[in-house]
Amino acid sequence: MSDVNDFIAGLPKAELHLHIEGALEPEMMFALAQRNGVALPYADVEAIRAAYSFTRLQDFLDLYYRGMSVLLTEADFYDLTLAYLRRVAQDNVRHTEIFFDPQGHTGRGLAFETALNGISRALADGEAELGITSHIILCFLRHLPAEEAMATLDQALPHRDRIVGVGLDSSEQGHPPAKFKAVFDKARAAGFLTVAHAGEEGPPEYIWSALDDLQVLRIDHGVRALEDPDLMLELARRKMPLTVCPLSNLRLCVVDDMTAHPLKMMLDRGLVVTVNSDDPAYFGGYVNDNYYAVRQALALSDEELALIARNSFGASFLDEATKAKYIAEVDAYVASTGRSVAS
Repeated sequence: MSDVNDFIAGLPKAELHLHIEGALEPEMMFALAQRNGVALPYADVEAIRAAYSFTRLQDFLDLYYRGMSVLLTEADFYDLTLAYLRRVAQDNVRHTEIFFDPQGHTGRGLAFETALNGISRALADGEAELGITSHIILCFLRHLPAEEAMATLDQALPHRDRIVGVGLDSSEQGHPPAKFKAVFDKARAAGFLTVAHAGEEGPPEYIWSALDDLQVLRIDHGVRALEDPDLMLELARRKMPLTVCPLSNLRLCVVDDMTAHPLKMMLDRGLVVTVNSDDPAYFGGYVNDNYYAVRQALALSDEELALIARNSFGASFLDEATKAKYIAEVDAYVASTGRSVAS
């Protein structure tokens, strides 16, 4: 491992854009299918892995939803979540904010609580075992009607103590954020924090809509913001965090080559950029793999890498004292390496 990769490996960081269903590794998918008697159209683990080839977001989503079919019990969601936590502990992830897609499960006949109970129990056990703190964010599937999102929000209301926020994911094209304005209005009124996927495949107008119609506190992806200079200025003015997922952008052909990724330009324009894995089992890398990829392709400095790590904690939904504690861990780590990195 290179000196720079050693620096990244030890850097404390948070992950703020992670779909827990997207951490379903081929080995676990196959094992859960066998455990639950679910027939998959793949002969073995290698056949599943070979299917992980995408040219667009919808190709990925088709496989993603098929993979969900093996998740049937609370134990399945528990095992999936704890496996993710154990894996990212190796990347020195200290805090994670996990998305889950309840409509992808209730639509298959599972109870809302089946997924939530398994995920939340694993997060509690993961904190005890690994020291990783966490939050859960419920995401609405934007390709489904807003009325179904509203019904899902109603299911979530009794569990407000375990769900910190709501988000918006799935097929972006043709499903502008404004479609869900009433749902997000009700969610905010109930005390949920708000985020939304915007500006991945969708245009900059979708980012504006997420800001103005949904009043989000973070933009998930947001890489197409560079197409609109006024939007770039507004994102910088608001200090709006962006949860960027470089390997996801590459695998879904949002960018043709990692050297063309806009992350460094976003940093140079003063945007609050974080680096995350999105769906690591499908996109070929966990959070450190994403740091390694942009470091190599964009020649990011140690200072920029440390800034991204600080941003990840600052952009989290932790309380201010806990954010400060984690940011101090970043500063202490940088100091311990003897590298000259400005705060």
